[in-house]
Amino acid sequence: MSFEALEKTIGITFKNKDLLTESLTHRSYLNEYPRWHLPHNERMEYLGDAVLELLVSEELFKKFPTEPEGQLTVFRAALVNYQILAKVAEGIGIEKFILMSRGERKDTGKAREVILANAMEALIGAIYLDQGFAVIKQFVEKFVMSHLAEVLKTKSYKDAKSELQELVQEKMKTTPTYRVMEESGPAHKRIFKMGVYFGEKFIADGEGQSKQEAELEAAKNALARNL
Repeated sequence: MSFEALEKTIGITFKNKDLLTESLTHRSYLNEYPRWHLPHNERMEYLGDAVLELLVSEELFKKFPTEPEGQLTVFRAALVNYQILAKVAEGIGIEKFILMSRGERKDTGKAREVILANAMEALIGAIYLDQGFAVIKQFVEKFVMSHLAEVLKTKSYKDAKSELQELVQEKMKTTPTYRVMEESGPAHKRIFKMGVYFGEKFIADGEGQSKQEAELEAAKNALARNL
């Protein structure tokens, strides 16, 4: 597959095309093509996640000189979550370039968003390795930081767990607790279901790729019940 159209969209021509191809190789593709000459993109995703977090942290540090570190952390989490990264991926049309199995390509909803977000992180890692810090910094500013206004307008940065805790402590004089209800999926793609409880009373549940993400979803679902 040629990735020239993607390179044109992002304004970057890779010196090492294998880095770009690796970043777009989903684990499932190797199941169908075990002789594929490159590894899947999860190592690249790991690197891209770290690069993205550093660059977004630096930008927020400069943009909000009076905000405490806790608030900056909340802003950053809202900018690098899978929903925003999936939007970025959709915007540059990355989906048609991802190499994955026919089964994975049929995924919809959250599963599809996660695949797109992971590929986006892997692409960031590949750009960093191929082009260096200055180029990936420009890329993140253009394609990720451009969503900051949306995050601030919609207040999607608000931490549902903190909001729920304040509400419940004020109304009920107790603190919400979270428990693992279910774990599913293969080791590289775990899905956690967490329940939020007021005392021993179950209130709502939520799912995510980490316990923290699932707890946030559970807290959001609890708040949606207009307690």
